[in-house]
Amino acid sequence: MSEPDWSTGAAYIDGQYMPLRDAKIPVTEWGYRRSDVTYDVVGVYYGVFFRLDDHIKRFRNSINKLRLNPTETDEQIKEILTELVKRSGYREAYVAMDCVRSRPPRGVPLHPAYGRSYLICHVLPWVWVFTPEQQERGVHAIIGSAERIAPESIDPTVKNFHWGDLTRGNFEAHEQGAETAILLDRHGRVTEGPGYNVFAVFDGKVATPRSGALEGITRKSVIELCDMLGIECELRDIHRAEFEAADEIFCSTTAGGIMPISRLGDRILGNGRPGPISTRLKDTFWEKREQGWHATPIAYE
Repeated sequence: MSEPDWSTGAAYIDGQYMPLRDAKIPVTEWGYRRSDVTYDVVGVYYGVFFRLDDHIKRFRNSINKLRLNPTETDEQIKEILTELVKRSGYREAYVAMDCVRSRPPRGVPLHPAYGRSYLICHVLPWVWVFTPEQQERGVHAIIGSAERIAPESIDPTVKNFHWGDLTRGNFEAHEQGAETAILLDRHGRVTEGPGYNVFAVFDGKVATPRSGALEGITRKSVIELCDMLGIECELRDIHRAEFEAADEIFCSTTAGGIMPISRLGDRILGNGRPGPISTRLKDTFWEKREQGWHATPIAYE
């Protein structure tokens, strides 16, 4: 019997390890059919996890809010993620954890309270939300016409796959020759984009939405970096008109770190290149990452 091929990625589903290409779930699962699922993603770069404990804590909070109940403890989830990375051998990796609710079995009410929940994890090579070339010249964005799903309907602090509005925004951006869309809420306030948090710079001060968006782990890192560098950073409402007049705009995500935006709709920010504060934060972020900031080592064999 040949050895499993882990070179293209590794997965764990409901207690079993397997190569990523063999990972499958039933098409009847409510995690798939009803988006009854939560997830999180932690990055591996320079051969270490970044802020693993923070990601696990957020994942558990999301699990609890959705009334999911996997059998694995937080420590066991860490062990599973580590094992997947070790099997793949990747030193730069996208490491995902999902908790999915299954369809209730026959003979019980067709209600989510009777659906078993279980863990799915996988690792694949590092993913950039925006290419290094796009980051170098600054990402081109628009403000999408779709409103972000209201927090009263879907809690934005629970990482979820309710991406209909975000996907609509991305297509709209593509049709306008841009690369991404930032969405507003029903009151015209900035929320977030597809897979990232948003920041704006006004007169040397950084601001990011206080609500209506995921409480990103990289967002948390940006706030810490601002404090280290003596840059004022505040969490507050940012309305469209103010946002469109910002000196700089950048976004943050696990899959890319800090990424400057150089165009918003028809407006070219600065000279059409990443601004000084965005660049300083981005460079410092990766410098500190390389130095082992918030790192969890992986014992590769």
